Amino acid sequence: MDGLRAIARTLWIGGMWVVGIIVAPILFSALDNVTAGMVAGRLFAAIAWVGLVCGIFLLADYVLRYGARGLKQGGFWLLFGMLVCIVINHFAVTPIIASLKLQMNHAAEGLFGGGFATWHAISSLIYLLQSLMALVYLLRSDN
Repeated sequence: MDGLRAIARTLWIGGMWVVGIIVAPILFSALDNVTAGMVAGRLFAAIAWVGLVCGIFLLADYVLRYGARGLKQGGFWLLFGMLVCIVINHFAVTPIIASLKLQMNHAAEGLFGGGFATWHAISSLIYLLQSLMALVYLLRSDN
């Protein structure tokens, strides 16, 4: 079970950091914004699904290992918080961003892009919060 736990953490947290810190910035520096945004969006969606699967596995594993006393430990709540971030970002914020993208056209983008920029900033902050919780989770000894 230790091996599966390590794989789940690596896929989820490592993937999340690689996509957010390395891949997305490279896409936006190498491609036009529309193409980079489309590819980055697909990568963020993929890593969200990886996170849901791995996070649920890790949370269930945590409860199986620690029982009810696991609910009193920080590791459990960090995993739970990370999953909440995924659910909010993937199922609430991302659809709003997608809807705003459909409404925007290139002529109005400069004038009326505030809604998109605001929701994109909210999404980025949620992703940052999730990434910081992941860092704390990995540094804890009770994983």
